[in-house]
Amino acid sequence: MRRAVFLDRDGVVNRAILRQGKPYPPATLSDLRLLPGVREACNQLREAGFALILITNQPDIARGLITTEQVSEINRHLQRYLQLTGVGLCPHDDSARCSCRKPQPGLLLEAARVWDIDLESSYIVGDRWRDIEAGHRAGCRTIFVDYGYSEQRPDGPFVQVRSLREAAQWILRTAYMGAPTRTVRYA
Repeated sequence: MRRAVFLDRDGVVNRAILRQGKPYPPATLSDLRLLPGVREACNQLREAGFALILITNQPDIARGLITTEQVSEINRHLQRYLQLTGVGLCPHDDSARCSCRKPQPGLLLEAARVWDIDLESSYIVGDRWRDIEAGHRAGCRTIFVDYGYSEQRPDGPFVQVRSLREAAQWILRTAYMGAPTRTVRYA
């Protein structure tokens, strides 16, 4: 079985668009802005043997605000550019009550099945409570990129960082020693 780092998309890999303190995804590929250090962090994690899997909620598809093709174009670009193992997408809104919309663990469980991932030795890096909760439910170690959004904060345990670059440094430093399972702040 392989170890993986599951990456939320908007706010972890690419810049989220903030409106009234809440993050929103870019609507088109031309709106996409990679965050500093993301490509290097992905390269380091991949070279250390981790599968890299993008997992993203995109409820604006269900809401009719963006098309599946627009989201797929962004995801394909990120997969190629960052050399990701795979991409998991939930196009549903909360009203669908699906198993793939984070905080449900469906995207992680499906990725584990498809790519033979050991969830207990894997990590999820996210910037919203839904990402961290999905990681808990799937049995992954959780890393929270804290931007101070005006919304619900995650429940622990999780490691708190300021970027994917810091998350990668923490993962690489602790992956072979066993990561702590209490809430810690790495800065």
